[in-house]
Amino acid sequence: MIQAIGLTSNPRKELPPAVDDVSFEARPGRVTALLGAPGAGKTTTLRLMLELQRGRGITYFRGRPLHRIAHPSREVGVLLSEVPGHPARTIRGQLGMVCAAVGVPIRRVDEVIEVVGLVSLCDERLGTLSRGMDRRLGLACALLSDPHALVLDDPAGGLSVTEGRWLHGILRAHAAHGGTVLFSTDDPKEAARTADRVITLEGGRLVADQEAADFARTRLRPRVAVRSPHAARLGALLAKEARAAQRSVEVVREDGNRLSVYGSTCADIGETAFRHGILVHQLADETGDMGPHATLPAEGLASATVVTSALLTSTSATSTSTDDADAPMDDAPMDDAPMDDAPMDDASTEDASTDDASTEDAPTTDEPVTAVAATGAHPPNEPGPTAESRTRAAASPGARDLPQLPPPIAVRQALSPLRPLRYELRRATGVGTGYLTAITVLVSSALLSVLLARIGHTPQPRLLAAWPRDCPLPPAALGAGLLGALAFGEEFRHPALAADRGTVPRRLGLLAAKLLVASVTALALAVLTVGCDLEMLYLVYGRDLAGVPADWLSLSASWIGLTVGCAWAGVLAAGIFRSTTAGLAAVLAVPVVVVPLVQKTLAGPSVRKAAGFSERLRELLLMQWPFGGARYIAAGARLVAQPVGGALMLSLTALLCAYLLTTLRSRVR
Repeated sequence: MIQAIGLTSNPRKELPPAVDDVSFEARPGRVTALLGAPGAGKTTTLRLMLELQRGRGITYFRGRPLHRIAHPSREVGVLLSEVPGHPARTIRGQLGMVCAAVGVPIRRVDEVIEVVGLVSLCDERLGTLSRGMDRRLGLACALLSDPHALVLDDPAGGLSVTEGRWLHGILRAHAAHGGTVLFSTDDPKEAARTADRVITLEGGRLVADQEAADFARTRLRPRVAVRSPHAARLGALLAKEARAAQRSVEVVREDGNRLSVYGSTCADIGETAFRHGILVHQLADETGDMGPHATLPAEGLASATVVTSALLTSTSATSTSTDDADAPMDDAPMDDAPMDDAPMDDASTEDASTDDASTEDAPTTDEPVTAVAATGAHPPNEPGPTAESRTRAAASPGARDLPQLPPPIAVRQALSPLRPLRYELRRATGVGTGYLTAITVLVSSALLSVLLARIGHTPQPRLLAAWPRDCPLPPAALGAGLLGALAFGEEFRHPALAADRGTVPRRLGLLAAKLLVASVTALALAVLTVGCDLEMLYLVYGRDLAGVPADWLSLSASWIGLTVGCAWAGVLAAGIFRSTTAGLAAVLAVPVVVVPLVQKTLAGPSVRKAAGFSERLRELLLMQWPFGGARYIAAGARLVAQPVGGALMLSLTALLCAYLLTTLRSRVR
């Protein structure tokens, strides 16, 4: 069950809040529709429920607020907009990455893909998907972790009739299995046709909370669609008979030979056409619009006399013809019939004397005709089945052909520290950006090393790293920093983890996984760069420039430390500033800004020196450092003492502290 209590958004400057004190319930086993015109506050309400937007109020999902649920994706499946995935990632890669994030087995991908009908498109890239396929993928992401509740924002918006019927069938099947479904829509007919309960918003306030049957009866106007080559004559006869019988019947002439008749039945219209020998091509029940001034009925009040003035419109509507003209609207399968928008009409309330005066001779033109009655009884058309019968029909086998859902997850995987690592590996290898960056770095480094060797005056260590003296960083370090910045930059640009959280989660496990993957990538890039440079120098200039330096061990440590440090700086800066560009800028700021400051600081007079540092390290422990640890610590200290190493260490320390501070701040909020 979903319980929303007092949802109120923060005021926007001098404007009133978009949502003001909205409270409702969505029960399990039922489909609940959140209805409202564009701008009524539907999306804001859903975002407040999911704690994606600041405001007042609280929402309970099976008795717990979302921030108190350890695994929100297992409780709520969310579809608020288009799938937030990289355009170059495939459908299977996107779902596999989400599987690793929510902690479900990878075989779940094939099960969900088969249910949503994307088996033949599983290798298609997200940037090439149509609106309907994107909605199918979004529904697959929502169903991936087998959640109890589904929260969807206008899921059928922009879809064809067939795709919309299929999507609502999936939602109905989820509710039939005991789940809770809440979706928003601006189409009242869609809400009445597919939901069990309709919650109506207007101007950010709750104006109605009704069963679908009550909503269709009190806020929608049933109508009969008629097509006849003698539509004008039939409309005039219907209006004349309505005035004679003192019944409220409205006849609206539309395009071609179509009539929309409000307040009558297929049986009455068919009998009138038969008595006067009028040929009828179509006679079908439809669900009309909400009307211009649809209001809730007041209990205990007598029915008022309503005079309706017809509005001439030219809209086409699609309907399902009834096999029997005598069938009432109760028996019409509303879920199987696509319905388009009906023409809006203006309504006004007048006295009974006005009603009597308005009963003149019936006009015989093709204009809309309105017949007014002296009594305001409800039209004989009735809405569709009740919510209880709809739920029973969905749950009973053979009563309704519902789509199949993925099998439930019987055993949940325990929380594992490898889950963020699996997610990061699938994220990094799922698109070609990393491979393209690595190839670019290797090619540019090899060409630059050949060019530097041709010019001369470059020491061999810098020659192997392709690092000119005038450049702040070599290509390998820049490439490692860019890949590190992409690790968090893509999360904010294509937030696959933020669908139900609003922002990328700042968890230390995710940060550790990104730092580890960035370190391995930077290490591989550093080794491959030196190897390619050596091979190119050997091929072009022979063995003279392809020799290994005598102090290769310390140089290798410095080289690996530089590339890994740049990668870490990119990861941390992109996580703090939420941008790949900011992450790369932080990497470049180390040699351009921080290194000169460190050099200026170290260039001053020194009163004391760190002589005997290695001996004092051995004194920290009563026993000898294992495996010569003191020697390695002393070597690391010498690296940090260098200007570039000290600047990089200082930058990493500052970025890590800033990241931890922002993480703590977000958790407090």
